[in-house]
Amino acid sequence: MRQMLIVLLLMYSASSLADQAERLKEANFPTQWRDDSQVMERKGQIVLTYLWADIYAAALFTKPDTSPQQAFNEQRDLRLELFYLRDLDHSDITKASSTILERQHPAATLASLDAGLKKLQASFGNIKRGDRYALDYNPRRGLNVERNGAVIFNSQNHELAKAYLGIWLAPEGLPDNLRLALLAQQP
Repeated sequence: MRQMLIVLLLMYSASSLADQAERLKEANFPTQWRDDSQVMERKGQIVLTYLWADIYAAALFTKPDTSPQQAFNEQRDLRLELFYLRDLDHSDITKASSTILERQHPAATLASLDAGLKKLQASFGNIKRGDRYALDYNPRRGLNVERNGAVIFNSQNHELAKAYLGIWLAPEGLPDNLRLALLAQQP
């Protein structure tokens, strides 16, 4: 019986890795991201799975000479892209992000960010399979949220940007193995 369990776990792990590779291929994140003024390299990429359902693939980009952790900690240029693998209701997105933010931050911090968080979350709407969102941070411009290439939200509040990006990049957000893989660190 024990051998059968081990075989089943190995088969699940192998198919899970194959599924992840297929999902990342579908997301088709470039190795470099360019805009008019800069080039950023893809540093890490993951697939978030919840209850056996793949939710999205994510990739993190930073300047070539900047580690992902350094970019996040020091609020340097970074770009987080999300490719959605299923439809999601706006209220589910808002609940999930609020739950993580409440776990990560004291109530006083969230109260000071409340108006900006509400505007940011309202910009999302319902998500359709194949939608591509990006959280693009630049210290001079602030945080842009993009949906399918169009900017749908901007904030120059650096604390808001750090808190929201922290959902993916700070402890108590994503599971540690996913967060560390996105940050291009070993879990």
